[in-house]
Formats: sequence, structure tokens, C-alpha cells
Amino acid sequence: MVPRIVNGGRHGVLDYAEGLLSRLMSPEWHRSSVRSSASVPKIIGITNIVVVTVAVIGLLLQSSSGTPVAKPPPVAKMRQTAPAGTQQTAAPDPVPTLAEPPGVVSTPEFAKQVKANELGLVPVLMYHRIVKKRAASIDRTPSQLRKELEKLAEQGYVPITAKDFVTGNIRVPAGRSPVVLTFDDGHPSHFRLDASGNPAPDTAVGVILGVARKHPEFRPVATFWINHYPFGLQKREEQAAAVQWLIGHGFEVANHTWSHPSLAALPKKRVKEQIVRAERLLKKLGAGPSTTLALPFGSMPHPRKIARSGSWDGTSYKFAGVFLAGAEPSLSPYAKKFDPVAIQRIQSNGKKGECRKWCSQYWLEWLRKHPADRFVADGDPDHISIPKELQGNITPKRRGQLVVY
Repeated sequence: MVPRIVNGGRHGVLDYAEGLLSRLMSPEWHRSSVRSSASVPKIIGITNIVVVTVAVIGLLLQSSSGTPVAKPPPVAKMRQTAPAGTQQTAAPDPVPTLAEPPGVVSTPEFAKQVKANELGLVPVLMYHRIVKKRAASIDRTPSQLRKELEKLAEQGYVPITAKDFVTGNIRVPAGRSPVVLTFDDGHPSHFRLDASGNPAPDTAVGVILGVARKHPEFRPVATFWINHYPFGLQKREEQAAAVQWLIGHGFEVANHTWSHPSLAALPKKRVKEQIVRAERLLKKLGAGPSTTLALPFGSMPHPRKIARSGSWDGTSYKFAGVFLAGAEPSLSPYAKKFDPVAIQRIQSNGKKGECRKWCSQYWLEWLRKHPADRFVADGDPDHISIPKELQGNITPKRRGQLVVY
């Protein structure tokens, strides 16, 4: 059994932090559906949510004045200016193109040859700040991000967006595996243009593009879930320029609520308001409507269906997928037990402390050692190729696409 992830709310950032040494949260737990597999260890994944929440709260406390809502990040300019007395002459570097995989029509013989398993597990990696000096356990340095992405490339992973994942639009070459790179909060370290008009090399986008240049089959795409000050930008025109640059280069920019509260702690009307206000902003910036939502702190509202669809003040929303805060790989979106309202993610981190069995280093090693449990593409986006013993696990609406071997 893949370990089940539990998600819960909090009673306020400061109250939680002050009582951390003597007690854990008292959440109302939400369990997501997981698939059954005799080869996957039976583990309970509660601890990682505590790790993620504690780390995020630590970041918020650095600037919090006592409110449980995250303050806007500091202002960051869209483009760094050249030092005084220098002449800006460099042109923007070409961005790696998003090449489509070569056309393949899957057959049982071909699927067997490439060991296709499109009901396998998919790592959806969760990142927060990308900074030179880590201040919280969920921070990663540019070097750590680069090393992890290069390892993914070397192990045959190809990035797709969260939108493509939840809609089943998995266009990955035969024999390779999808990975979803997700970045929460729209931090300034995620995206910034330098004086030459290129994404700064120490930002998340800069690192992704650098790895794609080194590994041409590593598609330079990711999903950025933002709040109301995307990438630290306060001027609407700078926000729009950033968002439209990302969308124009194949990235996804989507909803992470307006001000990053714990949705489990809010009444229904406030939950819908938080989501709709972010949707309205995304629309103004040229990114809406969103197809995906990432829950702040992985905290599920009550009832949970309002995380996926609802309306407030005359504006409605509907998401194809809602993402949690971590602990394990996701089921394939073609799986019968795939839950689009509670999609698993994996925190990017090493194997220390609570991350010994819950974060990216552990899970990427586990998937490498258990290739039969990993999603392996057939290269044909119109068909779903799987070993015959798994055909009972396919969602009924996808049975017409099956190729079985």
C-alpha cells in the first residue's frame, strides 16, 4: 500500500508556533485515495505534512505581525538593471523549445518493448523558495535544485505541467516518465529577468532552462501557484509581464488562493472568496481561468468539494485538479482510485529527520529501485498502455484507450 497522506488545518500561525514544542496540531484529518500494490511498502505519511506546515509557518513568522495570513513578499523588479556606467548590449538567450515527442501508435508489442506502464506512480515535486542561503527546511538552493533536476533528466524523467497531468495530456516520449515540477507562493526567487532580458540563472526558471540546455529531452516547463503578489511584484504591469512571459514559454501559472490562509480554518464563503479573488487576478494578468489549485499548507476546506468548484460574488471557478502538500508520488490520472481533489505531492528535500522516507531524495531512489511501479510512457498520447495484470485498475472512462500486453 502506498502510504496515505493526511492533511489538516491549523489554529493560527503564532499560536501554532508557540505551542509547537509541547503539542502538535489538532486537525480534522483528510485522507486521500491511494492505489494498492503488494510491492509498495505500507507506510503512514502523516509526518511530512507536519514537516511542511512547520517549515512554511517558520517562513511566515519571519514577517508576520500576528495574523494567520501570509504577508506579501518584498517588492522585486521584473528586470535587474545593469550596473551604473555599463552598457547593456547582450541579447536574450534563446529559450529551449518544447519539442513534441515523435509520433508513435502504441501496440501491445511496442508497449511491451518499452515496458510501458501508464498506471504507474508519478512524482509531483513541491518547491518553495530557491535561495542561496536556506532559512527553512523547505528552502532549496539553486545548486540543490539544479542537481535534483539533472538527476531527473539522467533517470529519464520529462517535465509536464500540473494542468497537463490532471487532464491526462501526458506527451512524453516512449520509455520515459513524466515528472511535475511545482513551485508554491510565487516567490521572487522563482522568476526574474536579468539585465539582458533572460531569466536570472539563480532563479527556478533560470535553473530549469539551464538543465534543459544540457539535457535536450528535459522539457523546460513547470507550474507556479501564486498568491496576490506574484514573484514579489506589486505593480500590475510588472505582474502581467512576468506571468505572460511564463505562459508564452510553456509554463503554467495558477491559483494558490489570494492570501495563503489555511482553508480548513475558514467558513465556506471565505474559502470561495479566497479562490475567486485569486482567479480574478489571474484573469487580469492573462493566465486565467486556472485549471489547477494548490491548497495552502495542504489544508482541505469543509466540505472539500468547494476546493474544486464553487462561486463567490458572481464569479465561478472549477478546477480539474486540486493538489495537497506532500509525502508521496501521485497515482496516474488514468487510475480508478485517482482522486482529483486530493493529489499527492513530494516535498523536495534530502533524507534527514522526518524526510528520511517522505521527501524527494527518498522517493526518487525508491522509484529507481522499483521501475515496475513507475509511470512509463508509450509515446502515444491517444492510448494508455499497461501490463495486463493492471487493467482492472483503469478508470472506466479511459477503457476505450487501453493497450494491454
